Amino acid sequence: MSEPARVRLPKPTLLSYALPALVLALPTIPVYIHLPALYGVELGLGLAATGVVLLVARIFDTVTDPLIGVLSDRFGIGGNRRKPWIAAGAVVAGLGLFKILNPPEVVGGEYLLGWSLVLYAGWTMVAVPYLAWGAELSPDYNERTRITAWREGLMVLGIVGAGVAHAVVVQLDGSERDAVGSMAWIAIILGILVIPLLLWKVPDVSPPRKEAAMSLRRMREGAALLLTNGPFLRLLSAWFLNGLANGIPAALFIIYLEHGLGADAAQRSLFVLVYFLSAILAISLWLPLSRRFGKHRVWCWTMAAACLAFAAVPLIPQGAFVAFGIVCVITGVALGADLVLPPAIQADVIDYDRLRSGRSRAGLQFALWSMSTKLALAAAVGLALPALEATGFDPVAPDAGGIRMLAVIYALVPVVIKTAAIAVIWRFPLTAEKHAVIRRRLDRSTA
Repeated sequence: MSEPARVRLPKPTLLSYALPALVLALPTIPVYIHLPALYGVELGLGLAATGVVLLVARIFDTVTDPLIGVLSDRFGIGGNRRKPWIAAGAVVAGLGLFKILNPPEVVGGEYLLGWSLVLYAGWTMVAVPYLAWGAELSPDYNERTRITAWREGLMVLGIVGAGVAHAVVVQLDGSERDAVGSMAWIAIILGILVIPLLLWKVPDVSPPRKEAAMSLRRMREGAALLLTNGPFLRLLSAWFLNGLANGIPAALFIIYLEHGLGADAAQRSLFVLVYFLSAILAISLWLPLSRRFGKHRVWCWTMAAACLAFAAVPLIPQGAFVAFGIVCVITGVALGADLVLPPAIQADVIDYDRLRSGRSRAGLQFALWSMSTKLALAAAVGLALPALEATGFDPVAPDAGGIRMLAVIYALVPVVIKTAAIAVIWRFPLTAEKHAVIRRRLDRSTA
């Protein structure tokens, strides 16, 4: 029982590390949920065209992930490995966020594509080093769950804050577009406050010289070794499938609420709030449950619960707001587990890779993790919106058949994909006991 206390981070350090997650999360609802409807419907680009543009932008975005991961592993400034990339990326992301959430009255696909690339490039420069940094703050199996719980809890709090702000703007007779645009200002102002605190208070690790001087041959050998890492590949595959299953309903959420459920603007904001608030309230469950049953097994249970909830959606008639609210609560709780448990598992996989390769490659692995997330979201929006349009769904005047297909794509397709993710991760080999053996071997090798 004494080991966790020895590696336990002080709360001021933990809070300084976790607070930027709130700022990173604020644009999540506008960018991933409202953006397809804003550009595809309100600004007149069309659902299919918007889906294709966002697909191209997000696929291109994935190229930057391994690049930033490798660079932040090997190069730093003033003895800092992660901080310089976060500082520069915050400026780039702020500019892109403002432009994409405050578009002019007349836009084309090139505007959406160009500023999406700017936003995603800056987001990558912040997110990949930030996630890798979190894995380096403690070597302990359970303390890593505590770190990710704080970070992801504040991230979900940021999402809820965005939902509240959106609802307030709508209640004050602002338009959906006004509400979306306000998120850029809120995120930029809060970022100016919390990013400097992160850079000042949280200790960083300087890049080892031998890693900075790594040859191309050793890079190829390292990549080949990573491709033989069974736990890494299994976790990455499950994360991609689960991300795809979550991304499809996210892309269609506002459209489903309006046409499938018959919710008005205020009710739509309330459902978003209930969903993410449920994720926050459940955050405290995941550390004790994962201590008792293991991280990967608890994650599987929550994915299964989300499948059951989504399977009920096509049976919910228009106007059944309470029934859909229950679905939002269950899937929101599952979202909290999605955010907390897989990154904590990934930190353990990084230890396994370090034992096999002899090098610390947290940045590269979290870059591939982020790359998988973006590919899943890109595939979700690039498939869901054109598929919905191909079924004959018309957002201006939807018929009964179109609304039925909306419910099927929104809810039942994700159930199939999420079930596949459960099958992949159910027998994950890195338990707490096996990770303890890995840590002892690593500690002996560095003693």
